[in-house]
Amino acid sequence: MNSSAPDFTVRDLRARARRRLRRRAPSLARPADGASLRLDPAFIDMPPDPGTVRRAAVLVPVRDGDGDASVILTERSHLMPAHAGQISFPGGRISGRMESPLEAALREAEEEIGLAREQVQILGYLDPYLTGTGYHIAPVVAVIDRSFSPVIEEREVASVFEVPLSFLMDPGNHAIHERDIAGRSRRFYAMTWGDRFIWGATAAMLKNLYDRIYA
Repeated sequence: MNSSAPDFTVRDLRARARRRLRRRAPSLARPADGASLRLDPAFIDMPPDPGTVRRAAVLVPVRDGDGDASVILTERSHLMPAHAGQISFPGGRISGRMESPLEAALREAEEEIGLAREQVQILGYLDPYLTGTGYHIAPVVAVIDRSFSPVIEEREVASVFEVPLSFLMDPGNHAIHERDIAGRSRRFYAMTWGDRFIWGATAAMLKNLYDRIYA
């Protein structure tokens, strides 16, 4: 447990990340990895074996600011065939065996919101997360230059917004919801910021950021 209270600045985040984040990308070869992050570990639509689980990576972008840092999130376009309208991090599938999680996260962030790689400082990795639809995700935590201005790929992203890190890292805002999905009751983390409902995989990865850095 950290001995001092966080101030939710990027400077404090960097100091904590050096001690508490993974320095290397997590292996996505074993679908059981990260199961502890799921409130319902058995709820998965696909058999968790290397032949069916799809590898993916997301960028968890934390922007420096004058006071509190903030986390950049996206609202998925309603044109997307899956998870339309949901809140997510920039990211997507890892392309082929040779692309690393870091390369995939940076590529997708550049494509989706116009984030140039020179505006990104990598801090480390969270634990891998296995979604209910069979995606095994490597979350990459990074500090984003305060000068970044999003350029949206409208076919994939409806909007980009920011939430204060202090709000997302407050355990009082980590609600647990329950919903019937495909005839089964499923529990999931959720965080409500204004009219934005952050839930599922994105909320679980934010909860893991709290557990790793601030708990």
